[in-house]
Amino acid sequence: MITCFDIGGTTIKAATATAPNALATIGRVPTPLDDFEAFTATIASLVEQGGAPEGTPISISVTGVVDPDTGITTVANIPCIDGRNLAGDLATLLGCTVLVANDADCFTLAEAHAGAGQGHRVVFGAILGTGIGGGIVADGRLFRGAGGLSGEWGHGTAVATKVGVPPFEVPHFACGCGQAGCVDTIGGARGIERLHRLLHDVDLPSTGIIAAWQAGDPAASQTVDLHVELVSVPLALTVNIVGPDIIPVGGGLGNAHALVARLDAAVRARILRRIDRPLVVPAQLTVDAGLIGAASLAYSEGAK
Repeated sequence: MITCFDIGGTTIKAATATAPNALATIGRVPTPLDDFEAFTATIASLVEQGGAPEGTPISISVTGVVDPDTGITTVANIPCIDGRNLAGDLATLLGCTVLVANDADCFTLAEAHAGAGQGHRVVFGAILGTGIGGGIVADGRLFRGAGGLSGEWGHGTAVATKVGVPPFEVPHFACGCGQAGCVDTIGGARGIERLHRLLHDVDLPSTGIIAAWQAGDPAASQTVDLHVELVSVPLALTVNIVGPDIIPVGGGLGNAHALVARLDAAVRARILRRIDRPLVVPAQLTVDAGLIGAASLAYSEGAK
């Protein structure tokens, strides 16, 4: 048995697991943000509620970066665990093995073990949410890059500045990472909204843009056409570098299956490998992916 946690800046969700896709929900509580003692007490209370025997391993999906060499977590929206060796500190205080991984990595683990990636050797998880994220799972195990930074295809100056026919000029927008022209600035929900505003001087939420596109609206169709072109090029490059068998897409835009299908066709047309089946596909686990990913982390790394 494993006690699993999905920890975000607002809520902690908890469950026990006897396999990656066999969860028993414990519940959800607000995340203590500024008091590590309260944070630890919350984790301990949820473990007790779940009924796991003393010493049962804990596995955590967290919204932040985890350095695999030092164990240090960088979690800007939860100050009390930012800069801590979260796994080590909790292990000492709670007396059990603790594993911690980034939420995008856990999303990818979940899809690899219990979702669209089942049966595939290399899974690249792509998140098209508020921004862009990703993770890599090979042979069922998470690939942990130096500094905890791997699968981050959303960052680096990669966005084209001329797209479409005739070509439309797209500026390199500033990114929160400190660079400009990152896929993160144009590829996620906020990015497609920014692109629509640039093209048409109209503010629409991403859901409204997708709905208008599917209804045949010309303006929204142009936005989606350019969005797919801008995103498919760096994603195709990522495919050529990583060599995934499948790319489950999560996040809000991942729920737009028609958009994912368009992206899949554009990516497969740009990669070296010729493949006659879908490569970029909607994620299958839209509920409790963080908890399933945390369970998958524990079971894939032998913490039972």
